[in-house]
Amino acid sequence: MRIAVSGAHRVGKSTLVEALEERLEGYRVVEEPYRLLEEEGHEFGFPPSLEDFLEQLRRSLELLEDEETAGHVVFDRCPLDFLGYLLTHDDAESFDVEEWLPRVRAAVQTLDLIVFVPIEGDERIRLPSHEEPAPRAAVDEKLAWVLLDDPFGMGVEVLCVEGPPSARMAQVLEHLGGTRHSP
Repeated sequence: MRIAVSGAHRVGKSTLVEALEERLEGYRVVEEPYRLLEEEGHEFGFPPSLEDFLEQLRRSLELLEDEETAGHVVFDRCPLDFLGYLLTHDDAESFDVEEWLPRVRAAVQTLDLIVFVPIEGDERIRLPSHEEPAPRAAVDEKLAWVLLDDPFGMGVEVLCVEGPPSARMAQVLEHLGGTRHSP
């Protein structure tokens, strides 16, 4: 089974991925494209440019298309995350979503489940003082639309989780039927 954990930044995705890695027997984790690109020397702007998000989208697609990521895998992010960022970017008019949709759809449909971690009213992770909350909220809203309303016809099952980290993990494990995790 291939699972992706999706959401805006600083919502607890990576924490959930780490918890799932510990509990899901036989699964491996694929780190988010941002970290992989950073390890390879990509220097991201602050705030990230449209090209920075396009590069992350490209890498996310490559990860899903790679035969080495077959089997039981948990991905930290998926291409739909980057659609959320690209569609809300200040330079969004330069991004042609229609051009990317066939490849994004094909890659995303290789996933069995996307776990969406939305922003919750009781912020669990504080934003740094230099970061404005409005762009993050816009990404969260766009991701909810892309994932839950499915306007692009991705056709992938989405589970929206909430609550503290342990509750989120329990929701995923319950959704999986409790048969794919160690006791």
